[in-house]
Amino acid sequence: MLDFTYYNPVRLVYGPGSIEKLGRLVPDEGPVMLVSGGGSIERNGVADALRTQLQGREVVPFPGVEPNPQLDTLLRAVRLAREAGVRFLLAAGGGSVIDGTKFIAAAAAFSGDDPWQLVTGREKVRAALPIGVVLTLPGTASEMNDGAVISRKNPTDKQPFKSERLFPRFAILDPTFTLSLPWRYTANGIGDAFVHVLEQTCTRDVFSPLQHRLAEGILSTLVECGRALRERPDDLDLRGELMWCSTLALNRLIGCGVVQDWSTHLIGHALTAEAGLDHARSLTAVLPWLLRERFEAKRGRLATLGRRVFGVTAADEETAARAAIEAMEAFFTELELPVRLDPSVVTPAVLVRVLGQMSAYSKGLGEDGDITPDVVERILRASLG
Repeated sequence: MLDFTYYNPVRLVYGPGSIEKLGRLVPDEGPVMLVSGGGSIERNGVADALRTQLQGREVVPFPGVEPNPQLDTLLRAVRLAREAGVRFLLAAGGGSVIDGTKFIAAAAAFSGDDPWQLVTGREKVRAALPIGVVLTLPGTASEMNDGAVISRKNPTDKQPFKSERLFPRFAILDPTFTLSLPWRYTANGIGDAFVHVLEQTCTRDVFSPLQHRLAEGILSTLVECGRALRERPDDLDLRGELMWCSTLALNRLIGCGVVQDWSTHLIGHALTAEAGLDHARSLTAVLPWLLRERFEAKRGRLATLGRRVFGVTAADEETAARAAIEAMEAFFTELELPVRLDPSVVTPAVLVRVLGQMSAYSKGLGEDGDITPDVVERILRASLG
C-alpha cells in the first residue's frame, strides 16, 4: 500500500428524520445563505423542513444553481453574499448545488480580481465561508469531500478544484428526500458513484487488499441495490444504502494508499462542457471503451472485479476481465444509462471541440500517464461506433 494521509472533518448525520437536527448544527450568528437548484426542494418537502429548522434565523435565499454549476450564476451569489454579510452557507440539493456552494464559499472570501483562478489553481483557496449540506440527490459525494467541479462559458470549460477549507462542517443525509427523484436522476447518481469507485480501484495494482475489498463492497452494493431499486423505487432502505454508497465512493477513504486514474472523469468533463451531456451519462458512455483501450494494464483488476462484483466464473484472467466489462455495460443498460455516445449529440464538430479541450492533457491521463489526446480520440470514436 502506498503512503497516505487521510483527513475528513465532516460531521455526517444519516437517517430518516435527520433534518430535525439541522437547527442545532447551523451557527446562530449572522445571515445564512440557502443555496438550492431548480426548485425541487419545494416539491420534495425539504424547503418546508428547512423553514421550520431555520425559523428565527436571517436566511438569504439563492435558488437557481444549474446542473454543472456555471461561473456567472455563482458570481451573482458571491455578490449577494457579500452585500448581505452572509456568515454561513447551506447547500440544499445534489452535487451541483454543493459544488457551487463551495465555489461561493471560496470566492466570497477571495480578494483577487478573477475568482476563476481559484478553480484553475493559479490562486490558492486561503479562506472560505463555512458550509453545511442537506443532501437531496446522491451521487457525487461532494457532501463529504473537499472538491468541486465548476463550469464556465466564453470560453467553454469545466474544471475540478479542491481545498481542505471546502470540507462541509456537516452533511445531513435523509433518504426520505430522495423518494421523489425521477428515475433518470437516481440512475445518474448510481452511475456516477460506480465510476468514482472504478477510478480508484480498477488501476495498476498495488498490494492493498483491504482498500480493494472496501471498493468492491461498495460496487457490489451499488449493483445489488441499484437493480432492486429499479423494481422497488419506493424502498427507503434501498435508497438509504445507495445514498451511503455514493458518499463512501468519494469521501477519499477508498483512495488511500492506492493508485488512482480519473481519466474517464476528465474526458467526461469535456463532453459535458461541449455537448451538454449529463455528467454521469458521459462517464458510463466512455468507461467501457476506455477499459477496452487500457485492457492490458487493467486486466488483473478487471478480472478480480468481474469475479467479486458480478459473479464471473471464468478461470482464465483475460476471459474474466472481458466479461467484467460486459457485465458493467449490462448493469448500466439495466439502469437505462448509456454505454455509447450518441453521434447525433456528439457530432463531428462537437468531437473536434472536445478533443481541443483534451489537448491540455498532452502529458497524458490515467494512472500511468499514457492516455494521450490521440488515445482519447480512439476511445471516443470507439464509443461513437
